[in-house]
Amino acid sequence: MRLMAPPLLLLTVLPAPAHATPERTPEFTTTTTATSVAARSDRRPVAGGLYDAVAKKTFVSWAGQFEDNYAQSFDHRTNQWSTPVKYADGDSDSHNYPTLVQAKDGHLLSFRGRHNVELVLNRAPEAHSSEGVWSERVISKDAATYPMPFVTADGTIFVFFRETSHDLVPAIPTDTRPMQYVVSKDNGQTWKTSQELTGNKFALGSDTRTDNMNETYFGQIRQEPDGRVRIVYTLAGGGPEGHLHDRYHRNIYYTWFNPKNLHFYSASGRDLGTQVDDADQEKYLKVIETPLTLPNAVKSPDYIQLVGTTLGQPFLLWFSGDEAKGPLHNYLSWWNGFKWQTKEVARGLRVREMEPLNFATWRVYATEDGKPNVNTYKVTLGRTWEAETVIPTAKPVQRIELIKDFRDPVRVLLSGASSAREVAVADGDISVAGIKRR
Repeated sequence: MRLMAPPLLLLTVLPAPAHATPERTPEFTTTTTATSVAARSDRRPVAGGLYDAVAKKTFVSWAGQFEDNYAQSFDHRTNQWSTPVKYADGDSDSHNYPTLVQAKDGHLLSFRGRHNVELVLNRAPEAHSSEGVWSERVISKDAATYPMPFVTADGTIFVFFRETSHDLVPAIPTDTRPMQYVVSKDNGQTWKTSQELTGNKFALGSDTRTDNMNETYFGQIRQEPDGRVRIVYTLAGGGPEGHLHDRYHRNIYYTWFNPKNLHFYSASGRDLGTQVDDADQEKYLKVIETPLTLPNAVKSPDYIQLVGTTLGQPFLLWFSGDEAKGPLHNYLSWWNGFKWQTKEVARGLRVREMEPLNFATWRVYATEDGKPNVNTYKVTLGRTWEAETVIPTAKPVQRIELIKDFRDPVRVLLSGASSAREVAVADGDISVAGIKRR
């Protein structure tokens, strides 16, 4: 895949601090919590599970047969997993996956976007527990898909989602799909939309591009300890063939969002206000321009991209197809303080998730199509890439989510790949992995 990017510079790896000690290769342990139950899911690497310090339990959510939504818990005191609790129907649509956060009052909240219809909230009946019959209600009718929730330090709940504008106003082309969000300051009892809060018809997106790439696909959002929310995304649409949904993908973009003032910012720190439009993203947020093609019939860049920071500077991981029917191409893009730089770091991987290990290094979790196991790699200073270890799994894995505030041995949630795209088939495993206790 031929990319339009600035020339790559040679990298100098900084020496380790004098006080640093050699790192051991981590030994992961994998536990299957539910066997042959996972259906295909289109979930992004956001809000798969969390650790509750009060209950001393880890809670996870996953999509079973017909995309029905389930929750499970791991008691760190007894080392026991609970029986899965079904708390919502998935309407037989792989887009209707669950995402899980915890309100400040201790209740688990799960969000799913009923594909192009509405945003639904399910609430656990008891605080610090996933047991019982969860309540359900609609909190937005804005044709919502792909919910991405997070909770701020003061307990404010945000849920970003993609709006399918055509389903609200049929005269709008099908490939106009901007991003919106809703906000609650009372543990999910009442909600306000981004339109109500800012007066803007959308939070981030476009409806005027001549290439018809007016669909916004967030690959990942990542909430940082200082409250900033890092965002990486790509565009989709009909391209030269007219108004077609998700025909092509194009370009990589980066921004960050401040929940305190509802403003978006560029990597250079430019304040873009409460709405990002096409002029903003093209001038200030574009990381790299990619061709409007389908290499080997693969939509490129892929739907999932990853975002992180080292020493305050963002970096991204993303991948695309190969024009010669070769393996996937894996790219690392980083902000050097003045501009974005990009290089190819691997081939044949689907990068699924990553976690910060220290101020300079992140661990990347990746899979190979059709193969079991999860491969891990290290990215240092947002620029260098090296292999680390292999996490064993019995079957192939399709989705990986880092557990918020994780406690080993439950560090990442691994949703197994189902043998069919149709969600009536559910034969993937639900597993977790973490560093083995010594």
